[in-house]
Amino acid sequence: MTRPLSMDLRKRLILAVEDGMSRRGAAERFGVAASTAIKWVDQWRRTGDVRPRPQGGDYRSHRIEAHAGEILALIEETPDITLGEIAVHLDETHGLKVAPSTIWRLLDRHGMTFKKNRARQRTAAS
Repeated sequence: MTRPLSMDLRKRLILAVEDGMSRRGAAERFGVAASTAIKWVDQWRRTGDVRPRPQGGDYRSHRIEAHAGEILALIEETPDITLGEIAVHLDETHGLKVAPSTIWRLLDRHGMTFKKNRARQRTAAS
């Protein structure tokens, strides 16, 4: 991920727009996309601030983390349950629609893996 553009550039662009230049003209002058200039000026007019918003981070895992205990108990009860079955269970019981990959990330955070050993058990020496 790239770093946010400098505060100096942001302030100079906003000053140019405040002095009468169009947003698109200021964007061309300072070498940024027109959409960037439009967003910066809108943010300036709404909040009076041009600082970049925080980058990255997880904004949604708390939705599934709230059900972590239930999911882990479900796996304890039914060890061969699939990620898709867990997703269906969450949808039916809580109305929580999540992708199997979201459940996988939750289990990974809790140190769980889904390694099927049936094939190795069949071929193992008796």
